[in-house]
Amino acid sequence: MRDAVAVITGAASGIGRAAAGSFSRRGARIVLADVDGTGAERAAAEIRADGGSAVAVTCDVTRDGEFERVRDAALAEFGDVHLVMNNAGVLTRGLPEHIPVAEWQRVFDVNLLSVVRSNAVFLPLLLERGSGHLVNTASFAGLFSYAYDRLPYAASKAALVQLSEGLALYLRPQGIGVTVLCPGPVVTGIAGSIRSFGPPTATRGPGAEFEARQPGSVGELLADAVLANRFMVHTDDRIEPHLRSRAADWDAYLDTRIAALEA
Repeated sequence: MRDAVAVITGAASGIGRAAAGSFSRRGARIVLADVDGTGAERAAAEIRADGGSAVAVTCDVTRDGEFERVRDAALAEFGDVHLVMNNAGVLTRGLPEHIPVAEWQRVFDVNLLSVVRSNAVFLPLLLERGSGHLVNTASFAGLFSYAYDRLPYAASKAALVQLSEGLALYLRPQGIGVTVLCPGPVVTGIAGSIRSFGPPTATRGPGAEFEARQPGSVGELLADAVLANRFMVHTDDRIEPHLRSRAADWDAYLDTRIAALEA
């Protein structure tokens, strides 16, 4: 990543902030974009204090024109863009009949359509050069269903996995790598964005076998995966039996999951 320019959304904290540090330690120059401009600047200052190069840009990924501002800031400061990490995300909670359409729209606007907006601005740069890398942050929730009270989040992340796979089919032959990061439990601040609807629901994770990881370890895992040009990056190999079991017999897998939820 020596001298590469990496643009990261949702970079003020959590996985985005950790990835910025990991990319920087490998020589990348970082543009940290976040709706929390103060947090993004604080993270950029920490990278600079560690000897890296970084700038912060306040960015609302749901608004038209915001990615153009981020692109222009990156070009003005560093002259190019080589890596784009679409990492902004929000979460909602409630039973399916209680979550309003407007909330579905909010979650999809941040978690999925922000990537569409990002692609419209940054892909032309990468395609013109014939090199670069995209990273999209999805989730375990986009790979298998372990709860039914956060369906907008899960559906948006599943769509992002499919979007990323299609992008890989299109971009890899043109010299551009695509990585989709699917974290399991990670200690981040995404809980601060949760909106709840209807009666309280029990918080269910993907499974007791999945321990929460620290963002720093995820950032290191991701940086190594980008350098190896890997597509699928998850944070725990113990997800693979779940995926194999579902692929072998989806109905039987659903029965097993329902029994687990009712236990």
